[in-house]
Amino acid sequence: MSSGTEPGRLGIQDILRVLPHRYPFLLVDRILEVEPGKKVVGLKNVTFNEEFFQGHFPGNPVMPGVLLVEAMAQVGAFMLLTATDDPCRRQLRLTGLDAVRFRRPVVPGDQVLFTVDFVTMKRSIVKVRGEARVDGQLCAEAEIMSLIHDCGPEETG
Repeated sequence: MSSGTEPGRLGIQDILRVLPHRYPFLLVDRILEVEPGKKVVGLKNVTFNEEFFQGHFPGNPVMPGVLLVEAMAQVGAFMLLTATDDPCRRQLRLTGLDAVRFRRPVVPGDQVLFTVDFVTMKRSIVKVRGEARVDGQLCAEAEIMSLIHDCGPEETG
C-alpha cells in the first residue's frame, strides 16, 4: 500500500483507499507511521488556500478547532480501519469527545503533526487519544469515541 512516498509513509492515494472522506473534507495529507490498531502519525499541511480561512477569520486566519479535532479523528480512523480485515466495508461514526483542549492557534503555513493512540474498545465503540502539534508545540488534544460501522455496498466508495 504505497504510492511512491518514502518507505513507511503513505500518500494521499493510500489514504483515499481507506477513508471515505473527499475534498473539501479530507483533512489528512500523509500518514507518516502506522501500527494498525495501536498508533498512527499523520500530517496536514495548512495553506492559505483552505476554504475555511475565508470566514475564519478575515484578516486573521485561524484553522477552526473543530477541524483540528476532525483531522485527528480521520488520522485515528485510518489506524483503526487498516486494522480490520476489510477497511472498505467499514466506517467510523463519531460518538463522543472528552478532554478536548486547544492550546495554540493553527495558521496558514503550519504543518500539523497528529499522533493518535488506541485506548480501548468495548463492543463496537472504540476510544483513541490524539494530539496535534506544530513545530513540537501542542495545539490541540482530545479523546475521541467512535462506532465502527459495517456499511452496505451503497455506502462504500
